[in-house]
Amino acid sequence: MKKLFSILVLFSLSLVSFAQGGDWIELFNGKNLDGWKISENPASFQVINGEIKVDGPRAHLFYDGPVGNHDFKNFELMVEVKTMPKANSGIFIHTQYQEDGWPNVGYEIQVNQSHGDWRKTGSVYSFQDVKEVYVEDGEWYTEHIIVQGSKITVKINGKTINEYDESKDDKRGADLGTKKLSHGTIALQAHDPESVIFYRSVKVKLLD
Repeated sequence: MKKLFSILVLFSLSLVSFAQGGDWIELFNGKNLDGWKISENPASFQVINGEIKVDGPRAHLFYDGPVGNHDFKNFELMVEVKTMPKANSGIFIHTQYQEDGWPNVGYEIQVNQSHGDWRKTGSVYSFQDVKEVYVEDGEWYTEHIIVQGSKITVKINGKTINEYDESKDDKRGADLGTKKLSHGTIALQAHDPESVIFYRSVKVKLLD
């Protein structure tokens, strides 16, 4: 048993160092939500056929695993996602676990093709928003988020659609509050019972 425990510890450490070496590492194992922590309504997230199905009342799925000690600063995040009609979701960055409510730490990168909210996929929600729609509901696409220094870059299927530089946002005061770049984990959003979304890959690459 001690030998098995030692092997598991070494394996976990190797995953962390692998990510820190600048390579992609998958945070979702395709089987269950080990390494993740759900707020508010756990039933809103299920693993079905190797995919995370988001379907239910408000909840957030926070990464709480060993990679980077779930505390990222400069990093790339590559997510494979599919939205169903009128679905709304989001990917939070530099956030932290909270038991209920909308996360009040960090930024939300929007996931929305046809929901009534005019802020569409790729928006840095309410700070630099995107009105155009680049993919269709029902199709898998990649949402690639790069966080480096004061800058957030969002790419959809490899195309850069949004570049937000916090340091150049002259509409914000000196006190940025909790909605700012700092460090923290990531989270996926269940927005409402009408929103059905699928995630099948959540990969991270840690940067210097």
